[in-house]
Amino acid sequence: MSEAKIVKRSAKSADSENEKKTTARAAPERPRLRDAERTSKAILAAATKEFAERGYGGARVDAIAERAKINKRMLYHYFGGKDALYVAVLEGSYIAIRSAEARLDLSHRSPEDGMRDLVVFTWRYFLDHPEFLGILSTENMHKARFLKRSARIFELHSPLVAEISGLLDRGAAAGVFRAGCDPVKIYMSIAALGSFFLTNRWTLSTIFRRNLSEKAEIEGWGEHIVDVIFAYLRP
Repeated sequence: MSEAKIVKRSAKSADSENEKKTTARAAPERPRLRDAERTSKAILAAATKEFAERGYGGARVDAIAERAKINKRMLYHYFGGKDALYVAVLEGSYIAIRSAEARLDLSHRSPEDGMRDLVVFTWRYFLDHPEFLGILSTENMHKARFLKRSARIFELHSPLVAEISGLLDRGAAAGVFRAGCDPVKIYMSIAALGSFFLTNRWTLSTIFRRNLSEKAEIEGWGEHIVDVIFAYLRP
């Protein structure tokens, strides 16, 4: 074999070895990315529980790290500190409910069906995610001091307001809703009727001697919210 051919084959072999080494070095990147996403989600889930149960003041970074089963230094690496983590929890809580609402596809629903589904969804979401109301209660105690730091909050809520506006406009045009309803007030009414019941049911149960945690009471209140909202909306 000529010297030129030997050199050429050696060069190809070297290139092949280099390619294998590069691939081997690049291969772990995807698993590391997945690990980072899992760790971040675990921290946020643990922090959501801690802040919902203990409030901002009572929550401890050590406890969050223990819940997430990670080293505390890793928590600081991902989120920087308690304040930034709390803001991330707030944003994550709103992202979760707004994402779930988006699946209702209100812009393509009839006004009455869409409004009823929004009311029922909101009620069921509050029931299934008590930590959401806990986080909101904590932040209201702080007068939204941390929420104001978020650059994403307005853009998260704009689509919801637009979709409710669409339902109201189409309902008014069809003669099933009265004209001039404020979409923000409608949503606030839906949310208020649901959250008040859930955050006060223990005291209300004691005062009125009715077990408001019973299934029949909970289902009945959900229908009551629908009736109240539609009674207001009807022309």
